[in-house]
Amino acid sequence: MALDQSFVGRSYPPTDPYEVGREKIREFAEAVGDTNPAYTDPEAAKALGHSDVIAPPTFVFSITFKAAGQVVQDPQLGLDYSRVVHGDQKFAYTRPVRAGDRLTVTSTIEAIKSMAGNDILDIRGEVHDEAGEHVVTAWTKLVARAAEEG
Repeated sequence: MALDQSFVGRSYPPTDPYEVGREKIREFAEAVGDTNPAYTDPEAAKALGHSDVIAPPTFVFSITFKAAGQVVQDPQLGLDYSRVVHGDQKFAYTRPVRAGDRLTVTSTIEAIKSMAGNDILDIRGEVHDEAGEHVVTAWTKLVARAAEEG
């Protein structure tokens, strides 16, 4: 069953603040195999003009994907999450994520499409710091595979 188009444009409340820690950044950089010293060494980050270590560009995915849970768990939307695969991801940064940031995410359904029985859901996550300044926008595309016939 196709998702309801009237949900396009619906925004969900901002998440509770997520405090970005140096250790989380280091662990993430290590997990993705990125050895950039700005991710692990405060002095290297400061030499590049940052106040503390910065996070790899894809670090924010873990925060925005969790926030998108408000959308996928909305019972009124009716998304069958057991059939969902991650279709695409992109980011547009105003500035890097830094250790010490306290970030909130506001998720908005940007588009809903149906193709070949599959529902495609585009969710935009606007990430702001505790001063209300924009840090990054993340777009997540989820594909709910069509139910198998028979």
